[in-house]
Amino acid sequence: MPDKKIHIIGSGLSGLVAAIVLERFGYQPIIIEKENHIGGRLQTKKIKGYQVDVGFQVLLEAYPKLQEYAKLDQLQLKSFEPGASIYLNSKWEVLGDFTRSPKLIFRTLSSSVGSIKDKLKIFKLSQSLKKKSIGEIFNSPDLKTIDYLKDYGFSEAIIDSFFMPFFGGIFLEDELKTSSRMFEFIYKMFSEGKVSIPKNGIATLPKHLAGQLKNTEIWMNTAVKEVKSNKILLENDEAIHSDYTIIATDASNLVPNLKNQKTSWHSCDNLYFITREKKIDSNYIGLLPQKDALINNIVFIEEKKAKKEGHYLLSVTIVKKHGLNQEELIKRIKKELMSYVGIQELEFLTHFFIPKALPILQPVEYDIMPSETLLKDGIFLAGDQMLNASVNAAMLSGERAAMGIIELEKLNY
Repeated sequence: MPDKKIHIIGSGLSGLVAAIVLERFGYQPIIIEKENHIGGRLQTKKIKGYQVDVGFQVLLEAYPKLQEYAKLDQLQLKSFEPGASIYLNSKWEVLGDFTRSPKLIFRTLSSSVGSIKDKLKIFKLSQSLKKKSIGEIFNSPDLKTIDYLKDYGFSEAIIDSFFMPFFGGIFLEDELKTSSRMFEFIYKMFSEGKVSIPKNGIATLPKHLAGQLKNTEIWMNTAVKEVKSNKILLENDEAIHSDYTIIATDASNLVPNLKNQKTSWHSCDNLYFITREKKIDSNYIGLLPQKDALINNIVFIEEKKAKKEGHYLLSVTIVKKHGLNQEELIKRIKKELMSYVGIQELEFLTHFFIPKALPILQPVEYDIMPSETLLKDGIFLAGDQMLNASVNAAMLSGERAAMGIIELEKLNY
């Protein structure tokens, strides 16, 4: 069985996990990657010597598949406090989960972010979701998150000042139209584990997964034009025999009968600045809930080069649509950082516009049967766009596609 030719298109989390699973069953897959690096949407770059992620991203350590496939102690994770710092009424207020960090109880209860009733409801929601299984969450009624929050009884004030910017930054949309199933799942993960970023950037995770591969080839700078049963056609028109192919990327441009089934995507802007002025603790994500602000969230990062120079790396994320060119956007963001955050000295470092940041999915699912990843003869699909927009879904779908091949081989053996 293991002498079968198996190719995986895409070296993101889905493709890497698929390769790990196939290796465990004795196969030697080949990963085909069009870029000169692995990782898919998880990228870290060096800009003028500073280490920056392409889009600020965190890892939720409670993700089941992250715990299964990654050795978290090897990722050198820096954890955030379980809460957020929110700019409200001309000052920074903290709203946190004091059941996990008791030192936050006074700051949370005394903050002007929401009422005491709202804070008790947040506590109640957190406790109820800890008891609710993931399966129960994804079998729950599927509402828009904004409707779910209103039905739960949260005030407009707490929705606007906390839930909208916090989960808007996670879902990358500013109306909270994302499924309430996704909201409950992410909220549960926040409640049950740490929220972290790797010391050496988000690309640490795909590199860590790739480091587990012993019998997998990775072909870099190799673009695929089309995938057919038992054959892969490269952009240079070279044809490759493939007994099984896992497409762990957007398949709509690779398979003829999927041409009209393209995935829609949320986009975002991510800007980085260098500053000496740290206005909030780097252990918190800072939220700007003001209606007229473009900025959704900011994070002060203690990056190695910046720290050596006595500076901080400042990440700014924007999810609202704006229509500004880069020069206009930088000017606008500098003005907001000055007026809302109080930062006077800023040096612009870089700007990433990410057109395909998160897939827009409706409905969302948690899991899929291995057989359901089979598109047609010998072609399997993987990627978070098959389930839900999360690191966990990306890894799980890769596992399921690999198991689809393994189960099919057992039937044919």
